[in-house]
Amino acid sequence: NRLMQIFGTSGIRCKADSSLLQLGLKVGLALGREYKKVVIGNDSRTSSPALKSALISGLAGGGVSTFDAGLLPSPTLAFATRNFDAGIMVTASHNPPEYNGIKLFNPDGTAFDERQKHNLEKAVFGTESASASWQEFSCPQPYTEAVEQHIAYILSVFPKIFPVKVVLDCGGGAGAVITPGLLKLLGCEVVELNVVPNGIFPRPSEPVEENLEELKAQVIATGADIGLAHDGDADRLMVVDGRGRFISGDKLLVILSNSLKALKLVTTLDASMLVDEQSFNVKRTPVGDNFVSQVLKTWGDFGGESSGSWIFPSVSYCPDAIFAAAQMVSIASGRHLSSMIDNLPDYPMKRGSIKLERPINNQVIEKLKELKPHSVDESDGLKLMFEDGWLLVRSSGTEPKIRITAEAKTRADVEFLYNRAQELIINALKEGSGI
Repeated sequence: NRLMQIFGTSGIRCKADSSLLQLGLKVGLALGREYKKVVIGNDSRTSSPALKSALISGLAGGGVSTFDAGLLPSPTLAFATRNFDAGIMVTASHNPPEYNGIKLFNPDGTAFDERQKHNLEKAVFGTESASASWQEFSCPQPYTEAVEQHIAYILSVFPKIFPVKVVLDCGGGAGAVITPGLLKLLGCEVVELNVVPNGIFPRPSEPVEENLEELKAQVIATGADIGLAHDGDADRLMVVDGRGRFISGDKLLVILSNSLKALKLVTTLDASMLVDEQSFNVKRTPVGDNFVSQVLKTWGDFGGESSGSWIFPSVSYCPDAIFAAAQMVSIASGRHLSSMIDNLPDYPMKRGSIKLERPINNQVIEKLKELKPHSVDESDGLKLMFEDGWLLVRSSGTEPKIRITAEAKTRADVEFLYNRAQELIINALKEGSGI
């Protein structure tokens, strides 16, 4: 399937080199066939201006009215897309700095769907010329209002002042152009970490706990109420409480849902069983925030992934870590985050992977069913449900790996489930390949 050559689970993403620039030009030309008014923006990566220029060249050659929103987060670009036919974000999100990519948005903030991606891919790989005639070549225009519009909308939802002390770690990413200013307008005292855009990234971009040691230390050192962290394009937000403890994404999902008084919650198959024990009506999707967004279009009050993607349907169907930052300071202004977290149960979870070039086959599935689960979900790989835990085995959408996630009520049960799954998968692979 040639589609997978350029589209992964989150747009186009690969190492930044001349072939990505050439692809950018082709994508720009191909988009011109269907979308006549487009807004484009980029994150802080060193390769982003070059890739954006390639895309703009293609769009201009396709006769598209192109508006350049500059350096800004993905959710801010997605919010601006409501005034256009489509939005293009040049970013590789939380990937390392040598990567870059292209995210495509509809006016409602959803990512391009399978039909749109298929049409685009056909045009990119097609032989016919996609360019407009010379008289229709266009000149891109600056679009400087996007950040102000996003801030104005968020302030309209949060008219109160929150006298909260916040340590904010933007990781050198695009969040630096909006979140510090927004928090100050919300009345917060802001201690800034890595808030100068930097394409090399002063810390690894993904806001997982091991990358946020400086944030945890600064929260304790400054006596802050809360610590907030973005990834490279600020579509993710992770949180540290006033005691310097990293809050798991599953607990954040519950805390955010409760604060929004959400009754219907959409999350992914790999979120904790903690979510099901609350009073929400829960729908699960395959792993990937685009799947959560698709369900939210017809069902649900709020959605998210434990990786830090939080989707507020009233704002946009793009994960919005800027809005989430405002929501978190409003929560922290009301009561201590640490006590909210302590009231939620702690279930051990283990995640890992096995390198594998091909998708999971039936042999692997049959082997895993030897674990005798009481129910099985095959909507995204294989999720096996047990009395006091679960196991998810799925092919990665971004790397040649099988991902394994296990959760149970005790550490011993998690280790048993995880290790047994790993053993069964390796045995099935050996038998399948004749090793």
